[in-house]
Amino acid sequence: MRAVRYHDHGGPDVLTVDDIDTPEPGHGELRIDVRAAGVNPVDTYFREGDYPVPELPMIPGSDAAGVVSAVGPGVEAFAEGDRVFATGLGNGRQGSYAEAAIAPAGFCAHLPEAVTFDEGAAVALVGVTAWQALVAHAGVEPGERVLVHGGSGGVGHVAVQLASAMGAAVTTTARPGYADHLAGLGADDVVDYRQDRDALAGAVADAGAPDVVLDTFADRYLGLDAEVAAEGARLVLVGNEGPEASLPMGPGKSKELRVQVMSMYNTPDIGSVLGRLATLMVRGDLAPDVARSYPLAEAGEAQRAVLEESLLGKLLVVPDGS
Repeated sequence: MRAVRYHDHGGPDVLTVDDIDTPEPGHGELRIDVRAAGVNPVDTYFREGDYPVPELPMIPGSDAAGVVSAVGPGVEAFAEGDRVFATGLGNGRQGSYAEAAIAPAGFCAHLPEAVTFDEGAAVALVGVTAWQALVAHAGVEPGERVLVHGGSGGVGHVAVQLASAMGAAVTTTARPGYADHLAGLGADDVVDYRQDRDALAGAVADAGAPDVVLDTFADRYLGLDAEVAAEGARLVLVGNEGPEASLPMGPGKSKELRVQVMSMYNTPDIGSVLGRLATLMVRGDLAPDVARSYPLAEAGEAQRAVLEESLLGKLLVVPDGS
């Protein structure tokens, strides 16, 4: 089979397309013939050596959607021919930028016929991240206000929809050109993040003090979050590769703020969350945007774009596109 691999850590140019043996699933695992794989910033952190990998050469990629082509011993919930989607790959195991990928059954869920492979791959990691932040950690309740930083990004545009589906009012930060689209996804207020700090804080406050903040740029905005948050607000921080974030203790103490730092990879039951996301997609409450798709041979360009370009939605690697 063909797979994107890096034999050494480095920039996007270290990615190559190699012909390798098709892997066989072990106990509790599935082999997925990959129809689409999501591209996430975290994929670049593993490639660059910022996060540890189990071995080199390494196949990047956390998300996969496709068809089960082999089932290992001990798997009862899936069979050959099932449509599935998965996330949590590429961390401690080989990833999904390939014609086939191995995934633990617990990292997978059935993909309904009404949901495309592209949608499944696009929603997997970012959807589980948003779910863990808003449902598991923040416990968003109907009528609360949620602030989502970076509403046009992968996590952000899904979090906007999830918070809206939960009955919350949603404020999000994004470029003005994305405002109408984000309003269509459920955002009540879209704030231009390019304003200076005081203007940004004022615009967020004018929309309403958030009870919950989902921040994927905590090194930039944690102080602002504390300033604008409501009494007793819950701040959920998704790790990024920026400098350390600082929380001003004055607002933190006076408002009794709760701060949760999280990683999607710590989700205790990824498959169950994916199943809930599939239900929301079938109901029309969640529709991930795909900004662009790349063939395997252009995976390096996809990883460059996911860090450097302003996009609405997700980027995909599609094995049969090359």
